Amino acid sequence: MNKRRVVITGLGVISSNGTNVSEFNSNVQKGVSGICYIEELKRLNFSCQIAGLPIYKKEYLNNYFNSIQLKGLSASGMEYGVMAGMDAWQNAGFSVNKSNIPFWDTGVIFGTGILGVDKFREAIYKVDNGNVRRLGSTTVTQTMVSGISAFLGGMIGCGNMVTTNSSACSTGTEAILMAYNRITNNEAEVILAGSTSDSGPYVWGGFDAMRILPYKYNDNPTQASRPMSATASGFVPGSGAGALVLESLESAKKRGATIYAEILGGHVNSGGQRGGGSMTAPNNEAVQRCIRKAIDNASIQSEDIDVINGHLTATIKDVDEIQNWCEALKRKGEDFPYINSLKSMVGHCLAASGSIESVATVLQLKENYVFGNINCEDLHPEIASLINREKIPTRTLDFSPNIIAKASFGFGDVNACVIFKKYS
Repeated sequence: MNKRRVVITGLGVISSNGTNVSEFNSNVQKGVSGICYIEELKRLNFSCQIAGLPIYKKEYLNNYFNSIQLKGLSASGMEYGVMAGMDAWQNAGFSVNKSNIPFWDTGVIFGTGILGVDKFREAIYKVDNGNVRRLGSTTVTQTMVSGISAFLGGMIGCGNMVTTNSSACSTGTEAILMAYNRITNNEAEVILAGSTSDSGPYVWGGFDAMRILPYKYNDNPTQASRPMSATASGFVPGSGAGALVLESLESAKKRGATIYAEILGGHVNSGGQRGGGSMTAPNNEAVQRCIRKAIDNASIQSEDIDVINGHLTATIKDVDEIQNWCEALKRKGEDFPYINSLKSMVGHCLAASGSIESVATVLQLKENYVFGNINCEDLHPEIASLINREKIPTRTLDFSPNIIAKASFGFGDVNACVIFKKYS
């Protein structure tokens, strides 16, 4: 069956190692970590006192929000999502709709796990103190999960689907596939897809309490995130947003747009929290099935994959993930594709991870490189027994990949895998 071809024409990113695509691209290639020590986490008695936090001056928000929108704005995820989303929109060569007629063929699918937690905390105190009338008119839009997609949809003037998905760590990758499917089904021409994640102690505290964050690197933050390493001791929390403009090939060619890459297909599934799967652990059979189904949907063979951008969080599950890739692809040793994890540089950005990492994946295709995994010199011995050391580069390689598989696996035993291809 001939599917409509879907391409990527715009990118936007807000992360701890880059608050625009150019800076992010440069730092990813150089292996620059954005993970830093955060004094507030020490004051609050966190064991892990480091995080991947996007840094920018508040005045920078004036480029994206007007004075009315900025009044009372206290939702970091909203800030990140709007900045990344609008950057991607402008990067694609689009302008905002200034007419009274919506862009009927344009939509937004922008996911998040939680939105406006700081605003929600502020609202709770006001309500408990009997100051309901002082909440302000933007409290609801800053704290409802769909606030980010509604905000972006209104800024752009979208008349197609405008929605927010939420699937833990697989949210961003799932949003891309939702947008892809809508365009292939001829239900839209352009979709702004991505995801965002709030930052701060109220988001990260639960993970610190679960003892799954590293606590031995508070004095050496950039060494803390160690996917596939023998000395990995948990994921470093991160935050930010990633955004991609997906567009039908016909629409992109018609307007002479720059095309970054093509999406061939993908798959989303769940392990049902059966067969070893749980709220916090994946069902390995479901992970393998997701990868195989993505390959089938993309109409490629497993040997066509040149690079994998994995989920790889720097936990004990990294070994299982590599094993699952080996089983799903039927490739091991020197036959295995190159594999990398952006989390070594920015930490685990939770709901934003899939979209931020997809931006990095697309940049590898467009710019002809494979970024290196930092903090992975001491490769985990069980991983070393499965695939060759050279397939896990520690420095950026001058290499021209043709097809990259990007996967995300989230709490609740949910999985998503998307297949990107160099456009030709």
